[in-house]
Amino acid sequence: MLLKAAPAFSLLNPHKEAFWNPLSSSVSSSVLHLNSRLRAKNGAGVIICASKGASNSPLTGVVFEPFEEVKKELDLVPSIPQVSLARQKYHEHCEAAVNEQINVEYNVSYVYHAMFAYFDRDNVALRGLAKFFKESSIEEREHAEKFMEYQNKRGGKVKLASILMPLTEFDHAEKGDALYAMELTLSLEKLTNEKLLNLHKVANQHHDVQLADFVESKFLSGAGRSHKKDLRICCSTEKSGQGTRSLALRSNAP
Repeated sequence: MLLKAAPAFSLLNPHKEAFWNPLSSSVSSSVLHLNSRLRAKNGAGVIICASKGASNSPLTGVVFEPFEEVKKELDLVPSIPQVSLARQKYHEHCEAAVNEQINVEYNVSYVYHAMFAYFDRDNVALRGLAKFFKESSIEEREHAEKFMEYQNKRGGKVKLASILMPLTEFDHAEKGDALYAMELTLSLEKLTNEKLLNLHKVANQHHDVQLADFVESKFLSGAGRSHKKDLRICCSTEKSGQGTRSLALRSNAP
């Protein structure tokens, strides 16, 4: 490969041009120096010149070797086709904990969907609660999908477990269906939050900063507001008295 350059290496006239083969010359750092000269003629700019020793021996013995840190990272690149190339410092315990959280989110979503079906019946006809539980079911399913996307992003494998069959009747002899359903909702949200805290703990145990930040920023930050909302609905329903259902009737959709 030939490079066209000014013959500044020999400090000759900068107006001439020459061809320089970098493979046929060896530049010594002790002799190589830069010489900057200002061309005053015709208002030209600065010309950078360099000079070198007279050695014309070919350049030999040059071998590219990565840094030791890079070698360690290269050892982490999987060679098996079944292993994701994106996986890096992702412990198997963290992968299993994420799959467990996916199962929790889907189970809670399934329960909320059953509550939606119950309150949407014509003989129950609490469409406000039905709408609330339908939205809650969709939200929990979206949480599960976020964890699935994160699992794939980190190079893990999503393993879906079985989902338990939820209740189909939520009527309670003492509390009534609305209060009973809201108390169950609050218990499920507390369970989900407990599982999230456990996932965060596993991430910290294995020094997985990425997973810990993902759980904190996407889920734990809004868990307190969700609990407060469910608690206020429970208190309002309880104060309304058994069988009155005033809260649900106020939020009924046409």
